[in-house]
Amino acid sequence: MEAALPAWFEITAFVVLLLILAADLTLAFKRPHIPSTRESALWVSFYVALALIFALLMLWQGSPDHAGEFIAGWVTEYSLSIDNLFVFVIIMARFSVPRKYQQEVLMVGILIALVLRGIFILLGAQLIENFSWIFYVFGAFLLYTAVRQVFEKHDDMEETENGIIRFLRKRVAITDTYDGAKLRTVIDGKKVFTPILVVFIALGLTDLVFAIDSIPAIFGITQDPFIVFTANVFALMGLRQLYFLLGDLIDKLEYLHYGIAFILGFIGVKLFFHALHVNELPFINGGEHVDWAPEISTWTSLAVILAAMAVAVVASLIKIKVDSNRSLREEIKESSIPGPDAE
Repeated sequence: MEAALPAWFEITAFVVLLLILAADLTLAFKRPHIPSTRESALWVSFYVALALIFALLMLWQGSPDHAGEFIAGWVTEYSLSIDNLFVFVIIMARFSVPRKYQQEVLMVGILIALVLRGIFILLGAQLIENFSWIFYVFGAFLLYTAVRQVFEKHDDMEETENGIIRFLRKRVAITDTYDGAKLRTVIDGKKVFTPILVVFIALGLTDLVFAIDSIPAIFGITQDPFIVFTANVFALMGLRQLYFLLGDLIDKLEYLHYGIAFILGFIGVKLFFHALHVNELPFINGGEHVDWAPEISTWTSLAVILAAMAVAVVASLIKIKVDSNRSLREEIKESSIPGPDAE
């Protein structure tokens, strides 16, 4: 079993991450604006570089396994966060959130995601420590999630959100117009909630669903709660800027969910093999460990995860290019066809 990271390193990391998140939150609320592509790209690059520097620090203070587990976990959670971002785009469009205030709304959504994932990490760590058979459950759940990722388009989640929002509107005074990014406003001398409340609830429900999906995935890579939590924090940092950087491209990455489904399925199989290695269930191999099951290394997992995301993104970009060329050819063809009045 590998040695734990120094306590001072973990405490310092938590403090620094907390300060960065606080600064990011302050910037989002103090200066609401629509970030330019250049600004968004610089911020995303900064957070990616920060994650890679953190991995090097883990290599310095820990071991190659610590660094490898962090990178594999971060890439996995980052890919799932991009899928989460896709749903954020749908929510913003559905409720017509003014683009100028989307930064603040996104920041709240990211904070909700961070809190929910923190809760699920603590629960997951306790379950793993006390019940080794939970790996079977996690593995089966990820395989189910992978299948759902391929065949579903978030329709069930949207229906749930709509039901809760209808219930809320019947019991809480909510205006149909925004007042900046305010949660409450005054209309005819009466305090009422703005649609921002409904948006926050929709984001919270989305975050809950993705937290349930993402935490078993990263526990399939590492069981170290510190690595699990920091990988989630780094995956969520910069997500707000990534939203503005990708813009409409998020919706056009058609094959992204297939890549994510493959990653979830792969980690589900990895968890199942690990469950066999630590097996204590009496009806499987007489309660003994199953030694023949292959143990997939962290570095193999990282290679598979990176390859799956690369293939999904490249395939999506190729399809965008092909579709664009096809549309251009059709436009040229239509414009070259003489009209009925042509001589």
